Amino acid sequence: MVRPALWLCVQWRRIIGEPVGTVQVCARRSGKLPAFITLPSAVRVEFSCCGALPVIKHAPNAVARLRDQREDEGIKPIQARGFRSERCRDCRVIISHCLCAWRPTVESRSGVCLIMTGKEVFKPSNTGWLIADVVRDNHAFIWSRTEPDPQMLALLNDPQWQPYLVFPGEYVEPSRVTNTVAVDCSKRPLFILLDATWTEARKIFRKSPYFDRLPILSLLPDRLSRYRLRRSTRSEHLCTAEVAALCLELAGDSDAASALDAYFDVFSQHYLGAKQQLDMNESTPAHAELLPYIRKPQAVLAP
Repeated sequence: MVRPALWLCVQWRRIIGEPVGTVQVCARRSGKLPAFITLPSAVRVEFSCCGALPVIKHAPNAVARLRDQREDEGIKPIQARGFRSERCRDCRVIISHCLCAWRPTVESRSGVCLIMTGKEVFKPSNTGWLIADVVRDNHAFIWSRTEPDPQMLALLNDPQWQPYLVFPGEYVEPSRVTNTVAVDCSKRPLFILLDATWTEARKIFRKSPYFDRLPILSLLPDRLSRYRLRRSTRSEHLCTAEVAALCLELAGDSDAASALDAYFDVFSQHYLGAKQQLDMNESTPAHAELLPYIRKPQAVLAP
C-alpha cells in the first residue's frame, strides 16, 4: 500500500521532470502522513499532516546541546518507564504525538540559565527544555559543587546581564530577597533556574558558593501547579516552566510568558495523550492559545 505522502512526492517528481526513485520521507507521525517531505531538487515543499501544522526545523536549544554533549561523553540515560517507546529526537515526545510543529517563536529581552543535574537533562518529562525552546537567549549547564563550568561563571559575570537566582525566599536571609524584577535599560534580566527535583535544588542552592552574591527572586504564585507528568507531594511547588513563565511576566516579557504557558499546556496534553494511548487532539483550548505564536513556514527555493 502506498502512503498518500509518498504518492504526493512521486507525483511532484514527475511534474518537475525528475526520475521517480528512492523517496526520502521524514516521518513525524508513526503510521500517519509525515509532517514534511524533503525533495532533492529546486523546491522544498511543506505538507501539513492530517490537518496539523507543518514542522519547521529549529536549531537545537541549550538543553538539547547539553544532552548531546553528555551522550558524546558516553553517558547513557536511565531506562525509566516507557523508555522502549520511540520518541522524537527533537521534542522527546512519543512519535505519534510529536510536538515539533507547535514550538512557538517569540521575542524576549530576558535570558534564562538552567542549572541541571546529570539525570534531569535526559528526562523526557523535563520542562526546562520548553523554556529553552521559547526564550532565545537560553543557557544550560550541569551542576558541579567543586568544578563549576567556566562558561557558566563567565555568564554570571557578563555585564550585559542582571542575574536573578530564582528560589523560595523563606530559605534565604531577607536582605537578599526580592519579589520584583528591576527594569534596567543597561542590563537585561537573566533568570537562574535550578532545574531539578526539590531535594536536589535545595542541595544545589546550599552547596554553590558562586551563587551567594546573586539576588534571590522569590515568586508569589496565585495558582497551584498544573504539572501532572510526575508525582509531587506539594501542589504549591511549580514546575520549572511555570516558574519561568512567572519570571518572564515580571520582566515585562508578556508575550514570551503567555507563549510558554500555552506551550507547557500543549506539551502536557501531548505527553499524557501518548502515555495513555489516546488519539491526537490538536483542537483543544491550549492549542488555540498557542497558535498565534507559531511561525508559518514558507516554501524555500534553492539557489
